[in-house]
Amino acid sequence: MGKRMAAKLQDVGAKLRERLHASPAGTGKWLAQVVRGYFQYHAIPGNWARLEAFRNGVQRIWFRTLRRRSQRCRLTWERFRESLGSLLPPIQILPPYPSVRFDAKHPNIRGKNRVR
Repeated sequence: MGKRMAAKLQDVGAKLRERLHASPAGTGKWLAQVVRGYFQYHAIPGNWARLEAFRNGVQRIWFRTLRRRSQRCRLTWERFRESLGSLLPPIQILPPYPSVRFDAKHPNIRGKNRVR
């Protein structure tokens, strides 16, 4: 999975280079869709660290791309986080743990309602 994540980050970096002169708000919307789609596919219990690494990698690549836009005023990490860093969605684990899922579907197997 690490190779796939690295390949996706390289792909995002290449697309950001193509969008270098687009507005940051439009690019932020596009990046939010990319990150949300990645999370919807890979967000399973126990994968929190990998999702955090992907989100941080996208932020880092976007920050570096935005810093290339100007030779005069350098964007700082603090200004980036204040204005654009919050556009990316937060990390969410979408499906519940298997034990919670199993209990929800089969209430008679475990617990008080067991049929004998």
